[in-house]
Amino acid sequence: MDIKKLLNDMTLEEKLGQITQLNAIFFKKDNTADITGPASKLHITEQDALLSGSVLNFIGAKDMKEIQDVAMEKQPHHIPLLFMQDVIHGYRTIYPIPLGMGCTFDEELVEDCARMSAKEAAVSGVHVTFSPMLDLVRDARWGRVMESTGEDPRLNGRLGAAFVRGYQGDDLKGKYDIAACVKHFAAYGAPEAGRDYNAVEMSEHALREYYLPGYKACVDAGVEMLMPSFNTVGGVPSTANKLLLDKILRREWGFDGIVISDYNAYREMVRHGVAEDDKDAAAKAINAGCDMEMMSATTYLYAKELLDEGRITMEQIDTAVLRVLELKDRLGLFDNPYRAADEKEEAALHLCPEHRTLVRRAAEEAAVLLKNDGVLPFSKKLRKVAVIGPFAAEKGIKGFWACAGRDEDCVTVLAGVRALLPDAEVATTPGCSFELGATEVPDLENAVELACEADAVILCLGEYQKMTGEGNSRATLTLSPAQMELARRVIDANKNTAVVLFNGRPLVLTELDKIAPAILTMWQPGTEGGNAAARLLFGDANPCGKLSMTFPWTDGQCPIYYSHMNTGRPVKNPKVITENGYCSRYMDAPVDPLYVFGHGLSYNTYTYDNLTLSADSIRPGEQLEVAVTVKNNGERTGKEIVQLYIRDRVASVARPVKELKDFAKIELEAGESAAVIFTITEEDLKFHTADGSFAAEPGLFEVFVGPSSDEGLKAEFRLEK
Repeated sequence: MDIKKLLNDMTLEEKLGQITQLNAIFFKKDNTADITGPASKLHITEQDALLSGSVLNFIGAKDMKEIQDVAMEKQPHHIPLLFMQDVIHGYRTIYPIPLGMGCTFDEELVEDCARMSAKEAAVSGVHVTFSPMLDLVRDARWGRVMESTGEDPRLNGRLGAAFVRGYQGDDLKGKYDIAACVKHFAAYGAPEAGRDYNAVEMSEHALREYYLPGYKACVDAGVEMLMPSFNTVGGVPSTANKLLLDKILRREWGFDGIVISDYNAYREMVRHGVAEDDKDAAAKAINAGCDMEMMSATTYLYAKELLDEGRITMEQIDTAVLRVLELKDRLGLFDNPYRAADEKEEAALHLCPEHRTLVRRAAEEAAVLLKNDGVLPFSKKLRKVAVIGPFAAEKGIKGFWACAGRDEDCVTVLAGVRALLPDAEVATTPGCSFELGATEVPDLENAVELACEADAVILCLGEYQKMTGEGNSRATLTLSPAQMELARRVIDANKNTAVVLFNGRPLVLTELDKIAPAILTMWQPGTEGGNAAARLLFGDANPCGKLSMTFPWTDGQCPIYYSHMNTGRPVKNPKVITENGYCSRYMDAPVDPLYVFGHGLSYNTYTYDNLTLSADSIRPGEQLEVAVTVKNNGERTGKEIVQLYIRDRVASVARPVKELKDFAKIELEAGESAAVIFTITEEDLKFHTADGSFAAEPGLFEVFVGPSSDEGLKAEFRLEK
């Protein structure tokens, strides 16, 4: 296909249509789809809508083919549509939410899961997924933390690149490859007060040092598309932010892919107060570097006027259209507009045994054992088990943004336990509802009676899947009064109790931690969540997940994260409440969180020994090897995530107390030892200095290697220049 010739043959209206994205309802040709209302809301005609170049919010190969047929019939040059969808953590077979996947610290597993979801999405007609989300998250009040892989730039960047590789394969050449769209650029994860869509105010130093690296890793991995965020950064909405989209993304990073707005984001600039009207909003977005507009059509409506007035150029329009056409060409849509869409393959691939096995393993490795006083794993010889709590038999555990995933496909904890222990008597009651404000426990006495009679209790608590995700911010992060009363009474009745949490964000578990013998967070684990939980609880799987986001001690600590600054007056003991003194403290809470970044227990214990450095100094161009011996002291095979942190002791700007620089996930048999070797170069020591450059400064560095951000062995080396 001669794309440039096609571009030259197109009318202005056709070009504007190619950079306008609309909902699938505009193309539905069945009698139940009335597009008159949606079209009128955007102030476009039905015929205008049919010139659109891309579609979102459709489900299935059948719909895709019908929509593609309608579009190509009406489009003057018969240009195929791009079909986009939010394939965030699986298409039909759902793996854990991205925050849970962050806890796996496993690039290969993330890539495998993304590849699986791309395959299922491709046969259902999807060409582009709005994933991965690389927003750095440090405030659990924000509901969209569930879409991120966590609070650390290095971890997010490596896992984000793995998502991109999994989706896009080898340059989109494979039948099941789909294009990825990294979002939300930039710093959407730092809204004031943790409230969704709120303003973001931070220094350019913090933006570049901590919030941009994740997106940059995806750009370096070849991501095809990028989406600006809803929020303002420095008072300017990201959709019209020239610093972000032009200076950093295009000129500094060299990104030449498609920039697509978020839903209705152009028009929202009027509400932000930076655009006079929709026409002004379109001009600002185009001049900042946006190519494609999602569900607002201001470019389509006003571009001709803006061109006539000289506020935008034809070169800008042609460049944007060319990017869209070139992506369609790379996807092979001009040769095969349906691409991989196939109803028979949908039936064969969706929820197939191979995919269920993969997502079950992902759920097992994403789960984090927060606490265990020796009650876990439970014996599989138990005769009576009580599965209690609002999530005991709840199928709504797949998580927010599960695309075509269905609750009815999900395995509950009750079903998982009964399948694993077919000869045991497994009793159940929800006890109370999962509603946030619930205070009553209607079935409390029955729950207590079942707990008293059981050999072991599995207490399933947490947040419902729709209590996290977009628009679902929370001011308080505790479990409801009803769930806590249920927990107190059930645990008092039977000390052989393990709490299983279903949550889309870190919660405040300070009281629960004091009374629960064991706490296992499953996050929102997806289709096979119940089977994964059962295998973990009864020892068929060994917990290995490590927290990718800090669990606060109390709501008032938010935002909280491990890589904080030391301050000029650090508290002497951040783990206890300091009642007086002129130091950086709270009067009513410790400074440290309840569970730190990198924390996670196993049914084994691992010891770290023999931390050695290959030299006591390093120069530019040299490598420093950091070696440590890790031993599995347990009685079963297990996986350990070995974490390497560095602290720059003296620099031109204050540096964090600790920063993750590398990690390795190793598997050890019972009693086995292994040497883990990391390599440090000058590149690992670079940061944004006081003069704005990105460089490593000479001086003393500390290196820490251990099982979490607050444990491990320490050594020192110097960078010499």
